[in-house]
Amino acid sequence: MNYTREAVGGHPRMSGPRRPPVPWWAAPLLWLGMVSMGLMAGLFYAFAVSVMPGLARTDDRTFVFAMQRINQAIENPAFATTFFGAFLFTGASAFVQYRLGMRAAARWVVAGLVLYVVALAITMGVNVPLNERLASAGDPSKIADLAAVRESFEGVWVTTNTVRALACTLALGCLGRALTLHGRDEVR
Repeated sequence: MNYTREAVGGHPRMSGPRRPPVPWWAAPLLWLGMVSMGLMAGLFYAFAVSVMPGLARTDDRTFVFAMQRINQAIENPAFATTFFGAFLFTGASAFVQYRLGMRAAARWVVAGLVLYVVALAITMGVNVPLNERLASAGDPSKIADLAAVRESFEGVWVTTNTVRALACTLALGCLGRALTLHGRDEVR
């Protein structure tokens, strides 16, 4: 701790290490991480509670056809921006919060980042390969055993998607806490 003199009275008081001034863009960067994380959590949640339960009630041909089309449609710039943006904005926010000396906020951002990395690992390690295998099965009207194709895809995909939804939702909560702490620290 450093000792400084107060302007009035001359009594020494303790003060902590000086922290760099908070740049105006630090909070919006964290906010962008939180919004993109929320969009990812919402996407995975929507699949978990509506898309997949709805498709579970269809026949094998409809299921395979619909999932093939959904997997094609999701490969678009809006999804890519959000998917990678959640990682980039959250990672950059963790670095900035740490560098600014906002350690409590930084810890929550890092926790959110770790949870999102779990979701990314599941996506790249399980869901994407399943999607590719489903696409390589070909035209559903020409697949000899649609039930087997569906069975090898559906159960694992649904389970891992639920884990992704949970990880992203927890990450969103972590970023919300970090934004609150950032705001409190910034006021001081």
